[in-house]
Amino acid sequence: MITLRDLVPGDAVVVQRIYRGASVAFTSGRPMTIEEATTYVTTAITQARATPRERWCFGVIAGDDLIGLIKFRDRGAGHATLSYILREDSWGRGYGTAAVRQVIAYAFTATPLDRLSAKHHPDNPASGRVLAKAGFTRTTAFQGRVDGAPVAYPVYEIHRTRVMHPYRPISPAG
Repeated sequence: MITLRDLVPGDAVVVQRIYRGASVAFTSGRPMTIEEATTYVTTAITQARATPRERWCFGVIAGDDLIGLIKFRDRGAGHATLSYILREDSWGRGYGTAAVRQVIAYAFTATPLDRLSAKHHPDNPASGRVLAKAGFTRTTAFQGRVDGAPVAYPVYEIHRTRVMHPYRPISPAG
């Protein structure tokens, strides 16, 4: 079982640990520095206090261990984009699916959002399986570029009316 919580200042070292190794293969491709991790956490804390709130970032907790991050950003017109990253040593245990389900429930009960979308690198089909298991439907492809070459990223969506997962409150920081 996992829980989600807001980030706190002491999370920077663990965030740096999450953003390294195979976990970043389909993101920036490089590990995060401690300075970048500190900025990431500070920004997430600031965004959590913003009114109106446009970005949400939560730590994914297994037991008492911060194993990943999940976030969504309001893009307007009731739509937000979702992304997540898990530490490599936590893959394959259902944590990603559980975190996505909790964020879906939160987004559709605690915010005015009506639609979430997410995309994944085509060489990372496990991420697509996480989204599908959480209730997302593949809708289209986003034409991006990697190292100058065109890449079609599968895009998934879920709408408020399709959600059947119970809401679990996200723990406040602190």
